[in-house]
Amino acid sequence: QPTPTDQGALVRCVLESLALKYRWVLEKLETIMGKRLDPIHIVGGGTQNQLLCQLTADATGRQVVAGPVEATAIGNLIVQAMALKLVGSLQEGRELIRRSFDVTVYEPAPEREPWDVAYTRLVRLVEP
Repeated sequence: QPTPTDQGALVRCVLESLALKYRWVLEKLETIMGKRLDPIHIVGGGTQNQLLCQLTADATGRQVVAGPVEATAIGNLIVQAMALKLVGSLQEGRELIRRSFDVTVYEPAPEREPWDVAYTRLVRLVEP
């Protein structure tokens, strides 16, 4: 990445670096689990950063499903509802959340080469 020369370039550098690191971690998890994780679900406050969500889709080459924003509170609510027998199962709780909250879907850009080049540089930096 070129050295950022202004505030906007610095923010973009940070977000692109995060997206590439997400790809690195995702590939490590997939190796351990022996399966591909697709789509990527992003929940919580990070879902409000549209650029980060799009860059994550682009860097990983996968669809990103972003939302809900208040995931921690919603998860807590579902667990309490399960304890009170208001929700019968985790699957039922997930379906209730799915029907109750909007998500935003980000598709990866078709151009992969710049991301693959940047990812190769990242791997050389973080792996021995």
